[in-house]
Amino acid sequence: VQLVESGGALVQPGGSLRLSCAVSRLAFSIYDMSWYRQAPGKGREFVAGISTGGGATNYADSVKGRFTISRDNAKNRVYLQMNDLKPEDTAVYYCHAGIAITDYWGQGTQVTVSS
Repeated sequence: VQLVESGGALVQPGGSLRLSCAVSRLAFSIYDMSWYRQAPGKGREFVAGISTGGGATNYADSVKGRFTISRDNAKNRVYLQMNDLKPEDTAVYYCHAGIAITDYWGQGTQVTVSS
């Protein structure tokens, strides 16, 4: 199983980024997908999640209205559109696939928000 994140970068406050997670060797469409992040010196925290068919999403309060999670089951990809980025969004962002007691993680992609 491989989860490979991409799209992280250095961006100015107020800017936008789109993260992508490519999933392989996994029955992607039956897994709930999520994004988590970990800032320096802090624990990993939930950012956004999406159900198997994409019909249900949920977000951390800190990103509601600014981030949007989506998925393409035909391409085995999950995305995180991040708008109006703030310095406090700086973190390594991880893709997560979960079903029952089974889960998988990507290696992470760095997002840095700084002027």
